[in-house]
Amino acid sequence: MDIIFDLGNVLIAWDLHAGFADDFATEAELQAYLDRVGFAAWNHQADAGRPWAELIEDLSRRHGADAAPAIHYPARHRLTIAEPIEDTWALVDRLGARGHRLFALTNWSAETFGDALALHPRLDVFADIVVSGRERVAKPDPAIFRILLDRNRLRAADCVYVDDNAANVVAARDLAIDGIRFTDPAALERDLAMRGLL
Repeated sequence: MDIIFDLGNVLIAWDLHAGFADDFATEAELQAYLDRVGFAAWNHQADAGRPWAELIEDLSRRHGADAAPAIHYPARHRLTIAEPIEDTWALVDRLGARGHRLFALTNWSAETFGDALALHPRLDVFADIVVSGRERVAKPDPAIFRILLDRNRLRAADCVYVDDNAANVVAARDLAIDGIRFTDPAALERDLAMRGLL
């Protein structure tokens, strides 16, 4: 089988508080701020290929001084992705040892993905990594799944896709890819074993 992994919060922990620790003392304060400035939608635009310079200018125009913590995020990005999720990586190793081909499909800014490659050299285990920011299309758009399938000549029916985002899993299933919603490594191990993949 061909096994496709999402990266953020599946193989690499995304700790936003680490990037904003100088600005907010608690997770609750940070979350209130992120909601107020629309960080999730703003960051998704970077994932879809919009340059950070444009995004920073736009956020500053809309939120003035309140944008200051967020506009430092790209420069602090490395701090938010420092920790691997080791138990999921152990499953990747086991899948590779069983002869399954391994791929990755991630929503990530093209400008900051180099941080991930530098901090997590184990990413070279994947035969291909499709990065949304490079392709200028982001999950759950089915087009990015098709890019991975077409570029690597994969059959959807021969693929299993692992992602922590329910909408992305649904998008994969709509293309006849077997989607697994990631919650934690132990549950993923059970899901993979149930499919006879481990």
